[in-house]
Amino acid sequence: MELSQLRMFKTVHDLGSIARAAELLHCVPSNITARLKSLERELGTPLFFREGRGLRITPAGGVFLDYVTKILGLAEEAKRAVAPTNTPSGPLRIGAIESSATGRLPRLLAKYHALYPQVSLELSTGTWAQLLDDVQHHRLDGVIVAVNIERPGLERAVVYREDLILIASESHGPLREAADLQGKEIFMWPPGCPYRLALEQWLLRHDQVLPIVSIASYGTIVGCVSAGAGIALVPRGIYEQYRQSAGWQGYEFPELTSIENLFYWHENAGRHPAREAFLALLQTEFEGPAALEVGACATQLKLA
Repeated sequence: MELSQLRMFKTVHDLGSIARAAELLHCVPSNITARLKSLERELGTPLFFREGRGLRITPAGGVFLDYVTKILGLAEEAKRAVAPTNTPSGPLRIGAIESSATGRLPRLLAKYHALYPQVSLELSTGTWAQLLDDVQHHRLDGVIVAVNIERPGLERAVVYREDLILIASESHGPLREAADLQGKEIFMWPPGCPYRLALEQWLLRHDQVLPIVSIASYGTIVGCVSAGAGIALVPRGIYEQYRQSAGWQGYEFPELTSIENLFYWHENAGRHPAREAFLALLQTEFEGPAALEVGACATQLKLA
């Protein structure tokens, strides 16, 4: 079993095609086919179902894939550990929830690229549960999520706190308390979103049980609010990103407290200069004065 075979196996799985894998790896398809068959003979089990011209991974191949991902990750770590330079370089796979990717990361990513042009950074988005699973299984090098929980094998660090802001079209009139949401449509991410949970708990404390329309896109949520269709609770990063063209008002309530956003990475990933530089930049960029104190009543925010 050789690293080149494992890379071929993973590339075929990722691309779904021997021909496409051959193009990426700069070799002929017959070479990949022969190496995969040799690997299957050594393991004593097929790794792919052959379906016409397509390939589908077998259950044994799925188990093997998890180990291959770890082995290839350790091989990359070993190369980094003995590299003659400490300058961050090579691939860096980062995941983030959409609110962070949209509202907080664009300028930081541009700055990171300017500082470390030799890093090939890939950013993907997903739910917090999916992202944590990806970093646990070494599919991502680090993730930003808005939950603070323990996961086996993961390290974490708080990178910023996200204030929560209720947004509503100006046509709805001022919102002074939870009861003012009665009779209005509420748009939020599907269940499991920590910002949605904060809104539900706030409404429940004020004896308000209101239906919520689930939309898995902040762009769509903001669009609905801008059109006067309803109300949403968004993190400050999203509010800042969209407020200039929004046509709505923002409100802060003292009981809707800020939520920590954390960076997670695998404790066994070893030294990774590109990831470490990314975390350091996150912590530096989001250091700053604490959020303004909010009084006992709702605070209406100016859009100017």
